[in-house]
Amino acid sequence: MIGFIITAYAGLEHAFEADHLLAVNSLVTNRNNLKESVKDGIYWGIGHTLTIFVVAVLMIGFKVAVSESVFNYLEAAVGLMLVFLGIYRLTKLFKKNTHTHTYSHRHTLSNSGSFSHLHSHTYSHAHIVTTSNHTHPNKSNSFNAAFGVGLVHGLAGSGALVVLVLSQMKTTLEGLFYILIFGIGSIMGMFMASGLFSLPYGKSILKSQKLQIGLIIVSSLLCILYGGKVIYENMY
Repeated sequence: MIGFIITAYAGLEHAFEADHLLAVNSLVTNRNNLKESVKDGIYWGIGHTLTIFVVAVLMIGFKVAVSESVFNYLEAAVGLMLVFLGIYRLTKLFKKNTHTHTYSHRHTLSNSGSFSHLHSHTYSHAHIVTTSNHTHPNKSNSFNAAFGVGLVHGLAGSGALVVLVLSQMKTTLEGLFYILIFGIGSIMGMFMASGLFSLPYGKSILKSQKLQIGLIIVSSLLCILYGGKVIYENMY
C-alpha cells in the first residue's frame, strides 16, 4: 500500500516538471473558465499516461529494446513542440484583424454664380484590433491539443521510467500496474497545475487585460526558450 502511495506521489511530482508546466500553461492561457482549464490538464494526463503505458507494455511485456539515442530524439521532439506552442500562442495573441471604414462627402463649387460642379470625395482608414486571450475554442480541438501534447510528453519521459520499474518490480503485471498508478498520479498533478495556472486568466481574478496579455507573452517566450534549450541539449 505504501508503495502505491509513493508511486502515485512520484507521478504527481512528475507532472510539475518544467516542460510539462510550460506546455500546459500555453494551453490554459486560452481559457477564462476554471472548469475548461482543468479539463485540459486531465486530457494532458490521459495522453501522457497512455503513451507511457504502451511503451511499458512493449518494453516489459514484449521485451522490446529501445536505445537511449531514440529517447534523446524524442526529448528533442518535446523541445520542438514547446517552441511551436510558444510561437503559436504569440501568433494567436497578436492576430490582427484589419477593419476598413469608408466615408464620403460632397460639396458644390460655384463658378461666378452661373453654374456649379458637384464633387464627391471618398476616403477610408483602417485600424488594427488585437485579439485578446479570451477566446472560445472548439471543445474537440482543445481535447485534441491537450491530449496530443500529453502523448508527446509521455514518449519523451517513458524510457527512464520503464527502466526504473524494470529494476524494481518482480513480475510484468506488477510493473504495468505500477506504471498505471504513476499515470494516475500524473493526471492528478496536472489537474492541480492547470487549475492553478488558469487563475490569472480568469475575469474574476485578474481584471487587467494588459496584465493578462503581458503574462501570456512572458509564458510564451519562456516556452520557446526552454524548448530551444531542450533541443540543444539532446541534439548537440
